[in-house]
Amino acid sequence: MSASNDHSDHDQPMWKQPLPVWAIAFACVVAFMGIGLVDPILPAIAEQLHATTFQSELLFTSYLLITGLAMLITSFVSSRIGTKTTLMLGLGAVIVFAFLCAISGSVDAMIGFRAGWGLGNALFISTALAAIVGAASGGTGRAIVLYEAALGIGIAIGPLIGGLLGEISWRGPFLGVTVLMAVAFVAIAVLLRGPQGPRERIALSAPLRALGRPALGLLAIAALFYNIAFFILLAYSPFPLGFGAMGIGYTFFGWGIALAVTSVWLAPIVIRTWGRRIALMIALPLLAADLVVAGFLVEHVTALVVCIIVGGLFLGVCNTTLTEAVMEATDLPRQIASSSYSAVRFLGGAAAPPLAAWLGEAFSETVPYLFAAAAAVIATLVLALAKRPLAVIDQSDADRAEEAESVVVGDAA
Repeated sequence: MSASNDHSDHDQPMWKQPLPVWAIAFACVVAFMGIGLVDPILPAIAEQLHATTFQSELLFTSYLLITGLAMLITSFVSSRIGTKTTLMLGLGAVIVFAFLCAISGSVDAMIGFRAGWGLGNALFISTALAAIVGAASGGTGRAIVLYEAALGIGIAIGPLIGGLLGEISWRGPFLGVTVLMAVAFVAIAVLLRGPQGPRERIALSAPLRALGRPALGLLAIAALFYNIAFFILLAYSPFPLGFGAMGIGYTFFGWGIALAVTSVWLAPIVIRTWGRRIALMIALPLLAADLVVAGFLVEHVTALVVCIIVGGLFLGVCNTTLTEAVMEATDLPRQIASSSYSAVRFLGGAAAPPLAAWLGEAFSETVPYLFAAAAAVIATLVLALAKRPLAVIDQSDADRAEEAESVVVGDAA
C-alpha cells in the first residue's frame, strides 16, 4: 500500500503542492531576497555613510556569522515552540531589523542590525527547509528542488529590487524587504495549519554532535569552502564592476536567474546521470575555472558580467546537489542535519566578503577571485577524497529498498 502511495506521489506534477508549502516557499523567496538585496547598494552605502569597502562587506559578514551560529540552536528552539511559531518568530525578527537598517544613520549601527536580521533568518531558513520537506508531496528530492527554486528566485529578485529601490535611496531596499516580509508573515500565519505544536525535544548539543557523522561532517567542510567561493563572487563583485545600483541589480538578476534555472532543471538531470558526489565534482571545478577567468579579466567589465552570470549556472547545480546530499547523508531528523550543515556553510560565507575586500586592497582585484577559485578546488578535493563515507548520498530510495530486501532474503536463506 505504502509503495503504491509513494509511486502516486512521485507521479504528481512537482508544482502540485498543498497551500502551506506555497506559503513557506513564498516566505523563503522573500528571506533569500535579503542576501542579494544589499548587493547593488554596497557602493552607495560606502560613499554616503563614509565607509570603507571592508566596512561595507561587514554588512554581509555580521548577517552570515550570526545566521551560522544561530543555526546551531534553531532545532532546539523549534522542537520546543513548534514549527509555525519558530517560522513566525524568525520572520518577525527580520521585519524589525530590516526596518532598523532602513532608519540607521551609520554603517556600524547597520552592521549590528544586520546581525539581528541574521538571527531571524536562521530561525526561519533551517525550519523552513525541514517544513517544506515534511509537507511537500512527491518526496524529498522534489521538496528540495522547490526550496532551491525559492532560493534562486529570491536571490535573483533581491538584487533587482535592491537596484530599483536603491536608485531612489540606499534606504529603499531595506524598507522594501520590511514590507514583503510582513506579507510573508501574514501568509504563514493564515495558511500554515495542522499539527504545528512542539514535537520530540531536540538537545541543544544535537547539531554539533551531528557533525561527528562522517558524511555530514565532510559535506559541511566542502560546503564551507564552496560558500567562500559563492560569497566572494556575490559580495565582492559590485566593487570592481563600477556600476550604479541599477547596473549591479541587473547583473545579479541575470546571475540569480541562471542560478534558479540550473537549481530547478539542470541539477536533477545531472544528479540522475552521475549521482550527487560526481555532480558536485563536475560543477565545482567548472566554477573554479569561471572564477579564474573572472579574476584575470576583472578590468574588462563586459567579461566580468559574463563570468558572474555563468558562475550562477554552476552555483545552482551545487546548491541543489549539496542540499539533497545533506538530507540523504544521515538518518538524523532533517532539521538537525539542516541546522548543523547550514551553521558551518554560513560561517564560510561570513568570512568571505571582508577577506575578499582585504585581498583586493592589499594586492589587486584579481586576487579575491583566485582565492575563491582555490576554495572551490579545496571543496572538490574534500569530495574526491571521501568516496567511501559519501557513498550514502548516492543511494536512492530504490537502492535502499533493494538492499533491505537482499538482507531479508539472506536471513530467510
